[in-house]
Amino acid sequence: MKGIRARLSANFMIVIICTVVILEILLIYIVKQNYYNSLEGSLTNQLNICTDMYTKYFANTSLQDNVLYNVDAFWNQSNAEVQIADQHGNIVMDSHGSINPDMAGGDIEDALNGQTGVWVGYINGQKVMAVASPLKSDQEIVGALRFMASLSAVDQDIARTVQIFILIGVLVILIVGSVSIFLANSIVVPLQEVTAVAQRMAAGDFQIKSIKKRDDEVGELSDTLNYLADEIVKREQLKNDFISSVSHELRTPLTSIKGWAITLQSENFQHQEMLTSGLGIIAKESDRLTGMVEELLDFSKFISGRIKLNPAEVNLINLCEHLRKQLTPRAVRENIDFTVVYADNLHNTFTDVNRLKQLFINILDNAFNFNHPGGFVRFTAENHKEGFKFTISDSGCGISADELPMVKEKFYKGKSSPSKNGIGLSICEEIVNLMGGKLDITSRLNQGTDVEIILPKGEKPDAL
Repeated sequence: MKGIRARLSANFMIVIICTVVILEILLIYIVKQNYYNSLEGSLTNQLNICTDMYTKYFANTSLQDNVLYNVDAFWNQSNAEVQIADQHGNIVMDSHGSINPDMAGGDIEDALNGQTGVWVGYINGQKVMAVASPLKSDQEIVGALRFMASLSAVDQDIARTVQIFILIGVLVILIVGSVSIFLANSIVVPLQEVTAVAQRMAAGDFQIKSIKKRDDEVGELSDTLNYLADEIVKREQLKNDFISSVSHELRTPLTSIKGWAITLQSENFQHQEMLTSGLGIIAKESDRLTGMVEELLDFSKFISGRIKLNPAEVNLINLCEHLRKQLTPRAVRENIDFTVVYADNLHNTFTDVNRLKQLFINILDNAFNFNHPGGFVRFTAENHKEGFKFTISDSGCGISADELPMVKEKFYKGKSSPSKNGIGLSICEEIVNLMGGKLDITSRLNQGTDVEIILPKGEKPDAL
């Protein structure tokens, strides 16, 4: 979590520093431009007043005479340094009395071309701004008037403003940095709490709960973790019940087989009738034991995904008749009305016939097991828009509403279930899923259960 906190804080800081630096540069540029533009505007206004005055009152006199006799009229209008250049760009007058050929700049050239020129540069090592405008006589340019001001004071004001901006930027970075650490902790600390709970769960403590503090992604993670723990506890209990149930179911035929084997070894029980009866029980219990083991092996294969269907053409009408013949004797013994109904135009399909029989017989076996003398079991097969629809209905004890959602879960056995191990319906669900269909169960307590199976029409394999 330290890594997440450090990365979040670093990312926040990088974003903030970049943002502050960009804003600082932009603000400094704007401030500098405003100061310079303000000075340029002031010089330009003063310059325009002087050039207009020259045009109105001094244009009839030559530039040289005006420089000699009327120059005070120009520099008295401004605190800036005033210069006058002739038509060739040479400085012929300077209000400070210093005429230097290096004083010429691009502004004078622009002025002699009839435009107002602005130039920023260095003269005698000092940064200055110069604004020049043409002097006209009879619409002809006879020279240029230039106002020039030092930028040292302006640059000092800009520097002070920059320092304030930098100080504000540093404060913003420090404040936002502190806030970023707080925000990072608001994410990391709940994750640390969830991680601690997960570690406790990984160590086997599934009674601990993750406390949901916010309705966000971390809160959703807490809910998911708690749900996971509840499911693990429930599955663990189902597994323990399954192991206990299977152990009991396996012990019963083994005890019977062992008991009769010991009995038949005794000389007192060697007569033929006893031998026949004992061997019959041993054979019957062995078959029951084999059936349970095969069911467990099938379940293991389904769960591990090692079961593959072996499709072949299946005549569903013949399959329905086979189910009728196989289960009618049991129905007669248990006094249950067993009927098989199918459409005369029931289509053939391509699927694994053995797995299909296993599916139907498992569900029919449940229908008989949970029924009572005088009840009924009905098997119906019909064509369906999605392929085929098979319905198995009974008048048995039914399933309570709270147990119904769990009857297809692995290892689940109802409160009064005679099921051997609780995996019969799980295997049926796996078979239906493997065939691409769906299995739905509806039930009413003490009234009966309906199992509806929808299977797609199997496509004939290319190899066939």
